Amino acid sequence: MKDEALENSIVTLYGKGWSVRRLSIELKVSRERVSRILRLNESQRNSAEGVIKEKTPQSSLLDPYKETIAEILEKYTDPPPTKQRILEMIREKGYTGGRTILHGYLSGVMGKQLPDPIRCIETAPGERGYHDWSDYVIDFTDGGGKKVTFFSFILGYSRRQYIEVVEDKTQRTLFKSMVNTFVYFDGVPREIKSDNQKACVDRWELGGPVFNKQLLAFASHYRFRPLAIHPGKPQENLKIERPFYYMEVNFLNARKFYDLTDLKEALRTWLTGTNDLRIHRSTRQSPLERFKEEHGFLQALPREQYDTSRLEYRVVNNESCIEWCGYYYVVPAKYMFESCVVRVSDTEIVIYAPSCEQIQCYILAEKGRQDRYVGRTWQGERPRVSLSSSEITSRLEAFGAEMTQYIELIKRYKASSSTHHLRQILSLKVNYHVDDIMIAIRRAMQHRIYDSASIENFLKLNATKKNELRLLP
Repeated sequence: MKDEALENSIVTLYGKGWSVRRLSIELKVSRERVSRILRLNESQRNSAEGVIKEKTPQSSLLDPYKETIAEILEKYTDPPPTKQRILEMIREKGYTGGRTILHGYLSGVMGKQLPDPIRCIETAPGERGYHDWSDYVIDFTDGGGKKVTFFSFILGYSRRQYIEVVEDKTQRTLFKSMVNTFVYFDGVPREIKSDNQKACVDRWELGGPVFNKQLLAFASHYRFRPLAIHPGKPQENLKIERPFYYMEVNFLNARKFYDLTDLKEALRTWLTGTNDLRIHRSTRQSPLERFKEEHGFLQALPREQYDTSRLEYRVVNNESCIEWCGYYYVVPAKYMFESCVVRVSDTEIVIYAPSCEQIQCYILAEKGRQDRYVGRTWQGERPRVSLSSSEITSRLEAFGAEMTQYIELIKRYKASSSTHHLRQILSLKVNYHVDDIMIAIRRAMQHRIYDSASIENFLKLNATKKNELRLLP
């Protein structure tokens, strides 16, 4: 057995002047072995014997089928057969070996297909920006997992990033997010690159993208040139590494969010307090430091931002109202049954007559508003349609002390919608006995559930309605 340590000792000590006899005595090995080690070392030093030599090919189970494989590859060229298909074909002829040997042989015969290398292309300050979407399932503490879509925009030079939560991936949402981005950066890069999403690209022709008219109008308003990655080459958009990677490992990792509002507020704080100040691994500077150099090269914002309002036609109904998202906006009676243009922004709705002059403008109704009519004036005293929050609370408190405690918990954990949940709990009294409702309330407090729908579901499964007949056993 070869002993490298012993050989090294013999060679080095012999070089210091030790004789073969002394080496044999001191190291307790025969003189013949010492002489053989020294001769072999001298031979390796003066020749190429130490160079690694190519392995002598050994026979394998695949050898008898190599001619068959060559015939298959020669016969089927467009498209060439897959490795799996070749394996199936030679197994029909008696091959009993494994797929690993075959794949290794085919890689040498057919040539191993390697992906194109990813090259980092640095851009000048203010030259280019990149945007993308990404979906995540967030476990909110107020009600389980929910899919959340994030929009990201990164400046190519500074790596400064803007991220926001969006409702969908429509073109209108894209334009709104990009406007928010330009305002956030106080400027616009000269080129903006995206993937081949429908909001940007209609199709590809002659090796180039055909951008849709709306995107081109938006790009002309802000004077940037739109770009798109080639189909099947997503790595072209990875010049800024992975646009959501740092958000995943730093912002979303080991954090809990109460609801969507809490997530948005935390994201805004994280962007300026953490993401802007980190040392980027490629630039070795913080994005904010690099942005100070880049900001002067960005194009100035226009005086008026691009109008991202939604335009649609609506017919005025027989109540002289325009319906939008379940609410009715009153217009003058002379426009009944006319088709009117409606322009809707994030905050208001503007209604135009068929002749295109503006006839009404309203603030959009808030979600959850009880009165479905906007702009209607009531003759005399307005009818009362619901109980006030204080009246709902007082009626529920009559159920018992535990209900009073639960009301406080609802108001604490469901601050923005507490009245809705309390009203729903009170309405359960129509179909269920108070004793059954209180059993559901105790269970909800035990499991920290502050949701009227959960209480109603418990009653449906475990309680008998007042109007249900009990069957005799």
